[in-house]
Amino acid sequence: MRNHSCLLNRKNYMDTQTQNNINKDLILRERLAVERTDMAIDRTLLAFVRTALYFAIAGMTVNSLLKVSYGWWIEIVFWIIAAAILIIGLLNFYRQKKRLKNNKVHIGNFKQDWEDD
Repeated sequence: MRNHSCLLNRKNYMDTQTQNNINKDLILRERLAVERTDMAIDRTLLAFVRTALYFAIAGMTVNSLLKVSYGWWIEIVFWIIAAAILIIGLLNFYRQKKRLKNNKVHIGNFKQDWEDD
């Protein structure tokens, strides 16, 4: 009987070790996923800035190419669209960063888990 209980304890210990390794792998994967998401948010902001700049340049170009009396109205419309795109991009950026920061809490203290080894 004693030998049987020793085997059970050994099996429980091995299961605990395997579970700890799996948990650390999951925490690492989640941490890497958060880093990828963080970089994706940055790339999205840069795309909004690039698009806003394209609209601003398009406004200046259209006004200089079209020699019409209302050309400056077209330029103003393009500048307003560029400003709106930039503002939407910045609002989206800060909202997503805040959400990501709030979701990092659910990952766990991965540094402490890795330092225990």
